[in-house]
Amino acid sequence: MLTYDVDVWSIRQRKGRPKPFELRWRVGERAHSRSFKLKPQAQGRQSELLAALRNREQFDEETGLPASEFEALNTPTWYEHATAYVLMKWPKAAAKHRASIAETLANVTPAFVSSSRGAPDAAVLRKALYGWAFRATQDEDGTLRLRHEVEPPPADVAAALTWIAANTYKMTEVARSDRLRAALDAIAKKLNGKPAADNTVNRKRMVLSNTLRYAVERAILPANPLGRVDWTAPVRDDEVDFRYVPNPEQARALIDAVRQLSGRGEHMAAFFGCLYYAAMRPSEIAALREDDCTLPKTGWGELILAGSRPEVGSGWTDDGKSYDDRGLKRRARTATRSVPIPPVLTAMLREHKERYGTADDGRLFRAAEGGRVRSTEYCALWDAARLKALSAKEAKTPLADVPYSLRHAGVSLWINSGVDPVEVARRAGHSLTVLFRFYAKILRGRQDRANALIEQGLNGG
Repeated sequence: MLTYDVDVWSIRQRKGRPKPFELRWRVGERAHSRSFKLKPQAQGRQSELLAALRNREQFDEETGLPASEFEALNTPTWYEHATAYVLMKWPKAAAKHRASIAETLANVTPAFVSSSRGAPDAAVLRKALYGWAFRATQDEDGTLRLRHEVEPPPADVAAALTWIAANTYKMTEVARSDRLRAALDAIAKKLNGKPAADNTVNRKRMVLSNTLRYAVERAILPANPLGRVDWTAPVRDDEVDFRYVPNPEQARALIDAVRQLSGRGEHMAAFFGCLYYAAMRPSEIAALREDDCTLPKTGWGELILAGSRPEVGSGWTDDGKSYDDRGLKRRARTATRSVPIPPVLTAMLREHKERYGTADDGRLFRAAEGGRVRSTEYCALWDAARLKALSAKEAKTPLADVPYSLRHAGVSLWINSGVDPVEVARRAGHSLTVLFRFYAKILRGRQDRANALIEQGLNGG
């Protein structure tokens, strides 16, 4: 209970004691005291208590402390607050977002460490934070708890968690601009020290901001301090490097090379066809069902995309699967996206369905045992196809170095063919902002063509 009913008494000396100078004071009905070795120490503490009274602070009757000291004593550390935030967000967060929260908090937590004495190895600390401290699971009673409270971690991880729990700043200290700036600098870099992509920095900054906003909700901080920090992420060009995006001939050659690799390659050829001809994301292809496809015998077909299966570790999902069943990226759960597909892809999907059938739930593409196609599988096929389809010189470059290059190639083809950017963004599932940021070079080229047409019109045709 807080009260203004406070008396600070004089210092008395009790000879023969290790700390002979005793300061006594009363808060409400309770008396409090503290002993010091030296009288100036007791006088200093006496001055602090009197200053709190002059500043019209209330005192806590149980502890005898001024309100400001009592609040500081009960303020959680960054580690305590961050783990509370994880438990709060976990039930309603998508598996991918759970992993993103853990990744961000593992990045910034070392910036909020109050001491380096006895610090564990950086790699061990990151493993402990990402995989154990900021990951939740249910115990035998179904209660959501932090993973290390349910499963016994390895000895080095347990030691790292004990150390970090004892060595992070209080939240009031975390709110200092210099500490927040250090955290922002941490999320602006990859683990190898190179600058992170703009969208990665923005995503992690949002997680950090939300964690601090939760501190406001819990009445730990009066306001979110991140907005007061004057910080700009290092400049990085996020535009696609089109020197290494395959052209139409190379894209077709790579897909044909996949088909020629093996029986599994034949099964996956249409998967890569969807990446290129429909510019789909791998997670969307993994969720593609027979009912989503309109595949006429001739002409253009259509795909109605309704969901995705992003790949994520089994520790982040509720059912222990290595993927999450979600709606389309950044869309409402029930939203759909129509993608017209050219005759070449229509024929590929018809042939695939007739030859391989579908999974029990109607999915067109599946692993050997019926599960989700794993990225390790299609990336391995892609690496082999590059060596087969590209020249030795081209294979040593980043040209089409990842399967996602086919999606870039598909979107680039649409833009270069003169498709309206609004329609390109709609078919690809992008926002216009993202489209113009990543494909700015191509769009600037189309702008020059548009300017020429306008000039032609101004000159009378």
